[in-house]
Amino acid sequence: MEHHLRRPPLPSSEPADRSAPRQATPRLADVARLAGVSTATVSRVLSNPEVVTVETRQRVEEAIRATGYRLNHAARNLRHRRTGGVVALVPDLSNPFFSQILAGMSAVLAPASYNLLIADTRAMSAESILGYAEPSRADGLIVLDGAVPLERYEPRIPLVLACEWIPGLTAPRVKIDNRAAAALAVDHLVALGHRHIGHVAGPPENVLTQARLAGTEQALKAHGLPAPLVLPGDFSLDSGRRAGAAWLALPEAERPRAMTFSSDAMACGFIGEVQHRGLAVPRDVSVMGFDDIELVAHMTPALSTIRQPREAIGRRAAQLLLDLIAGTDTAEDVILPVELVLRASTAAPG
Repeated sequence: MEHHLRRPPLPSSEPADRSAPRQATPRLADVARLAGVSTATVSRVLSNPEVVTVETRQRVEEAIRATGYRLNHAARNLRHRRTGGVVALVPDLSNPFFSQILAGMSAVLAPASYNLLIADTRAMSAESILGYAEPSRADGLIVLDGAVPLERYEPRIPLVLACEWIPGLTAPRVKIDNRAAAALAVDHLVALGHRHIGHVAGPPENVLTQARLAGTEQALKAHGLPAPLVLPGDFSLDSGRRAGAAWLALPEAERPRAMTFSSDAMACGFIGEVQHRGLAVPRDVSVMGFDDIELVAHMTPALSTIRQPREAIGRRAAQLLLDLIAGTDTAEDVILPVELVLRASTAAPG
């Protein structure tokens, strides 16, 4: 009889691996097997769920949760020749006006698995801006700058305009009625008893400047009042300060006792300048802003203004873009309502 002697294993110089065995990454086939459907059906649920019955979709979604399967977005985008990104072209990222708009865009794009990329157009060349309109750079473009050189652009990717617009460019637009909004501000001041009203405008070539000035002039004319004294600005805080200095330089009898502004930032700069020089708002001059950025409710005095639905603008622009990316042909203009917000910076004259 033979005896086989077994020697005990020699002790290893490396510590034993006591970790749990590595589990394989769940695959599409694992989801299909658990749900009792084909892999093609799983793909349809992930990419085009409306073509699958509710019962089948629920089984697949339960199987996805049970297996822990995660879609490889990079691989999917490569197969569909997509970047997975949407670019927003913004004229001035330092302007707090854009924060809620961008947040609204992100709230719609993120659940659809799109990254929101933001480019500040102030220091960009025309060539750089046009580069963002290439399919290799983004799947879609949301333009918030009416001065970018896209008026002769032949769309190669879906494009939506928001807030501002580019004359001659056919694309869906999401905006407010700027003329009517400016008239709303004038109507409020006239109702308080003001008869000499001035206006601080934005950059003269800007479409918002032109629309808001036109609305101001039309409203004053409708009330039988003279055209406004117009002071120049550029939407910035510092240009509002300069407008305040120009207003103070006028003979007291020629100063309008109420001023409307094309942006809240300019209104803030104006208030700071006149208060620094010893005058009071609204005792010496009523001030009416435009936009309702977060800061203005906390100033002294708090600013009366026109509230734009900024988050809704961002959400609507992003949804329109997703519709275009999905192949829905839309050229609609979406005009969202504004709101007159009355605070402490406006009062009856005297």
